[in-house]
Formats: sequence, C-alpha cells, structure tokens
Amino acid sequence: MTRLLKLEYFKIRRKKIGLMMTLFLAAEMLWAFMSTSMSIARNPDQAVWASILFTVSSMNGLFMPMVTAVVVSRICDMEHKGATWKLLASFNVSRSRLYAAKYGCANSLLLVVVLLQAILIAGFGLMKGVPGNLPVAWLIRFTGGTMLATLAVTAIQQWIAMAVKNQAFALCLGMLGSFAGLTAPLFPADVRRWLVWSYYLDLGPVTYQFAESSGSYIAQPWSPGIAAAALGTALLFYFAGNLHVARQEI
Repeated sequence: MTRLLKLEYFKIRRKKIGLMMTLFLAAEMLWAFMSTSMSIARNPDQAVWASILFTVSSMNGLFMPMVTAVVVSRICDMEHKGATWKLLASFNVSRSRLYAAKYGCANSLLLVVVLLQAILIAGFGLMKGVPGNLPVAWLIRFTGGTMLATLAVTAIQQWIAMAVKNQAFALCLGMLGSFAGLTAPLFPADVRRWLVWSYYLDLGPVTYQFAESSGSYIAQPWSPGIAAAALGTALLFYFAGNLHVARQEI
C-alpha cells in the first residue's frame, strides 16, 4: 500500500494540484479575513477568536467541497486516459488497493489545506491583537471537524470520479456541494443532518446564536451524533465506491 501511495504522489507531480489548492486557499482566507476585518471595524466587540473561527468554518462549506472535487478529479482522471485501467490490470494491481491509495493521497493533500487554515487563523488573530490566549483547543477541534467532514465529501467525490469517465459530473457535484454548504444554515436542523456538506459548520467549535435585536458567538458543543454521521457517511460511500469500481467493466 505504501508503494501505491508513493506512486500516486509521483503521478500527480505535474498536475499542478498544489497550485490549485493554493489559489483556492488564498481566495477563501482573503475573503474570510476581509469580512472579519470589516466586521471588527464596524463593531469592535467582534474582535474575538470565535468570530474568526466561525467565519472560516462557514466559508469552508463553500470552498472545501469545490477544492475536494478538483483534487479528487485530478487524481482519478489519469486512470480514465490511455487505457490505464487495462494496463494496471495486466500488472495484477488490485483496483481496491489502488482505490484506497487514491483516497489516502487526496485526503493527505486536503489535510495540508486544513492545517494551513488553522495556522493562518492563528496568525491573523495574533496580528489583529485579538484579546485572550491562542485557542489551541478550538483550533484542534476546527482541524478535526473539518477533516471529518472532508473524509465524507472525498468518499462521495471519489466514487463519482472513478466510476464516471467524464469528470464534469464530479466537478458539478462539487459545485452543488458548495451551494449546499453555503446555504446549509438556512435549512432546518433535521434537513441539514442529511447534507454532508453542512458538517463543516456543524462540526466547528463555534456557532452564532441569533437574538431578537443582535447575536453573539458561542462555543458549540461537540456533537457525537453528527461526528458519527460524518464518519458513517465516509465509510459507507468509500466501501460502496470501492466495491463498485472493483467490479466495473474495463
């Protein structure tokens, strides 16, 4: 498995995936930090760590599904070109192991994005002089929750990207996921639980509580139910996709 994972990294060395992830990350964090800066300028009481974490978590619902779709599609589309599936079959390479290697490769790259987000959040807060100590526990919770949601989204994206040769379908799913992640807070809680893209915000460490005339940021308790749903979705779509691809005609 280690050899296959190294092979995946070798195959994507010229795919410019790092550049695309950097551009998406820069756009998201610039948008989030500009929004937070304007909010602090209008209301100095918003200069708290919770506002930064909440803003980035909500932005992840928009950006991370699209980043995931692009990364997964770039990793998977190679096997649809030049009869690569038949070539791998002739070398007796298990498609199930190849599927697992691609899943691990995609999520390791996305983990780098999430870790960079946490680092940039910490840097922005310190630069702005946000009062209070660096919320290490919240940053760890942010990283874990975001990656848990990403594991589920990656499993869905990879199934489509590996099963369907035309990557436009996988990218369209990513765009639909971005729309669902952006609008998820508008849905009732019972409906939102069925939208895996809403987990970026629901598994975040902070939420925003609305009042009649104002609102406030509050710590969001960790929800074992949502975490289990995200993990269950990841496992379900991973194994279903792996089984489907392994039995698919080549």
